[in-house]
Amino acid sequence: MLSFECDYNRGAHPEILKRLAETNEEPLSGYGDDKYCASAKEKIIECCEKPDAEVHFLTGGTQTNQIVIDALLTKYQGVIAAETGHVSLHEAGAIEFTGHKVITLPNREGKLMAETIRKYLEDFYGDENHEHMVFPGMVYISHPTEYGTLYSLKELEELSALCRSYGIPLYMDGARMGYGLACRETDVTLPDIARLLDVFYIGGTKVGALCGEAVVFTHRNTPKHFLTTIKQHGALLAKGRLLGVQFDTLFTDNLYLAISRNAMEAAEALKRIFQEKGYRFFLDSPTNQIFIVLENEKMEKLKQQVKFSYWEREDEEHTVVRFATSWATTMEEIEELGRLL
Repeated sequence: MLSFECDYNRGAHPEILKRLAETNEEPLSGYGDDKYCASAKEKIIECCEKPDAEVHFLTGGTQTNQIVIDALLTKYQGVIAAETGHVSLHEAGAIEFTGHKVITLPNREGKLMAETIRKYLEDFYGDENHEHMVFPGMVYISHPTEYGTLYSLKELEELSALCRSYGIPLYMDGARMGYGLACRETDVTLPDIARLLDVFYIGGTKVGALCGEAVVFTHRNTPKHFLTTIKQHGALLAKGRLLGVQFDTLFTDNLYLAISRNAMEAAEALKRIFQEKGYRFFLDSPTNQIFIVLENEKMEKLKQQVKFSYWEREDEEHTVVRFATSWATTMEEIEELGRLL
């Protein structure tokens, strides 16, 4: 079967597997205190153009979101997120599991707008009973969003300025950051993100790695004893080299962006096929996640030969589904899907 169900349905980029094999017999210190983690951190900091940034490696996106949010919030604080945000819907209550409420706000095609947050914060502090409520302690966004949409540079600047005016950190989930940075339509660069965000992570799991996410605190603002917090969550990898070697490879010779562009080129080709065949788009996603509306009967027939993701019901007869391309998608797969459609 053809598989377009997600962007993490393959193992790892061949260059990563090669480097893991080459370094396999080399004895190295544990817990990320090895030369490959150090090298990867240096390369990421250089790409961010942020000499005072600090980098930490974790293995997965949900784990990263839970640990970063838990480390930044006090007991009485929650995190602001879009109603459609990943931490709001698809992380099985991982944030609430740590004792922190996810405060959901309306969104625009998956994006949180600065004015929406401003209105919420003004109403919160204008309420004389706010001491009896969960305090908004930080803002969570993802880029790309759950709908594959992207923040513009202006939108990020507005969010950053608002958060800094209220003294709360702005955090970006970058599980698919590579695909956002490789998009032809974006005006946002990695240095922009490092300048405007207080903390973000660069996703590896969905962009060429076996597993792994690189958390970047942008101005020496890593929470005190962050390594201890990671271990308390059961997330400190003894063989930290696994993550270091992978990110060192991804950030050598621009590999991360190069393989991300493959996903974007494949997505553009797939969008053209959908357009030519008259399929209706649910929204205009500029990145590697494509949302179309299928008649239920046609959806069930297509399921017999192609894997894709259910997204939501539109009405009794139609369903919104998602097709995702990745760093590993081939044009042969795109052409075969076109024939099946």
